[in-house]
Amino acid sequence: MQRGSVNKVHLVGHVGSDPEVRYTPSGTAVANMSLATNEVRRDKEGADIESTEWHRLVVWGKQAEFVGNYVKKGQLLYIEGRLQTRTWQDRNGVERRTTEVVTETLTMLGGKRDTEEAPAEIDPASQPPDDDDIPF
Repeated sequence: MQRGSVNKVHLVGHVGSDPEVRYTPSGTAVANMSLATNEVRRDKEGADIESTEWHRLVVWGKQAEFVGNYVKKGQLLYIEGRLQTRTWQDRNGVERRTTEVVTETLTMLGGKRDTEEAPAEIDPASQPPDDDDIPF
């Protein structure tokens, strides 16, 4: 790591859609999902203005399997990770770019979801913008 350089993200938000879990050719699980964070501020007239920011999340390994089994749309999560920007060519040869949060720690917040019991936190393991052209 370069001195004076930090790439760390902390988010608390709601899952935008059920996670999508896939496996690499070598058998490593990878989950993709979106997370919404909201901000409320007041305008000059005192009215509340709410804005939502959508974040793409990528989760690898055992955490991805956990996410696939226990995390559902609407779940409140605490995420720690790092930003990663990737560039690729889509099916039409157009260069595309995305920035995502590579999740290192994931903690489920709030009460139990349905009847499933899941651990609230797991250790890191060795709908909105829905873009089918993004490789995982």
